[in-house]
Amino acid sequence: MIMDVSITGTGWVTPLGADVDLVWEAILAGKRTPGREIAGPAGRKAHLAACIPPGLVDGVARNSRLRRASNISLYAAAAVLAALRSAGLDPAQPGKIALIFAVSDGGVIYTRKFYDQVVREGAGSPLLFPETVYNAPGSHVAALLGLDGITYTLVGDASVGLAALGLGAELVNSGRVDRCIVAGAEEVDWVLCEAYRKWRFLTAGEMEIGSNRGTLLAEGAAAIVLGREGNCRIQSVSDGVPFFRRAEAAGTLAEALAQLPREVVRPRVISCANGTFVDRAERAAVEAAYGSVPAVYPKVALGDAFASSALMQMICAVESLRREPGTVLVPVIGLNQQAAAALISG
Repeated sequence: MIMDVSITGTGWVTPLGADVDLVWEAILAGKRTPGREIAGPAGRKAHLAACIPPGLVDGVARNSRLRRASNISLYAAAAVLAALRSAGLDPAQPGKIALIFAVSDGGVIYTRKFYDQVVREGAGSPLLFPETVYNAPGSHVAALLGLDGITYTLVGDASVGLAALGLGAELVNSGRVDRCIVAGAEEVDWVLCEAYRKWRFLTAGEMEIGSNRGTLLAEGAAAIVLGREGNCRIQSVSDGVPFFRRAEAAGTLAEALAQLPREVVRPRVISCANGTFVDRAERAAVEAAYGSVPAVYPKVALGDAFASSALMQMICAVESLRREPGTVLVPVIGLNQQAAAALISG
């Protein structure tokens, strides 16, 4: 779909920190997040993950509305507040603004605790249950900002981040809202790592692009404020295109790329490569459409936080455009299984 919407503010919480400029420089410098061991139940193997440093979201954690919230909601709130400030908006009076939240795995920490209680005691804590639903982070953010208008939560694989972006841009284009916050967040727990290990997506060591060894699961959040005025323009966001076998991923992304404006000759790429089958599929589709193009690989530095990683790619695209005008392509191939792409310029 063709858009005429700008990105006016960005914010994130990543394993390398929350300052957008500093984290972007770290990505360009090739810095890697050191994996932290996530301990499992007695006798079970620990897993490596890219985790948020202790203390990074302590400021929002002290808010009374969030005192029982899971990590994923704290990350989301911190990223959204940073994005609003970046856009020059007062979080206490954000105005006529919508919220679109994207999530892949949701509040896995409290979900595991809740069902562990169910198994051991026959009932789970009613204090934990609200944090087990997928729309908990979006609900916390909406309550924190006092939003009483349009609020959606979209659930899917990594491509849902671009689906949320497309929906947010549609709302701004329609005139129903003046601005839209598009956000995503993920948290990491041992049970999540164990699931991706069983699906053969999890690396046992350092992530290596193109190796097909697996990805490093990550936690964090990203938020983007959309409006009508600004230098970073969203040219187009494709519809999500599903695939049913890994061998179909490259062709599926090619279909998504074909939905974008064809006059773009050689865009820069903010890659979704994550050490799985995604890497070769993305490269094949992008090279078939545009030839050999320069690329940046954020997940090498930050790990893979799925829905929020797609929005982190968008923030990287904005940072790239602020330093060098042009056009940036953001392709996304999800593991479960859909592909999408976006073009932004500035």
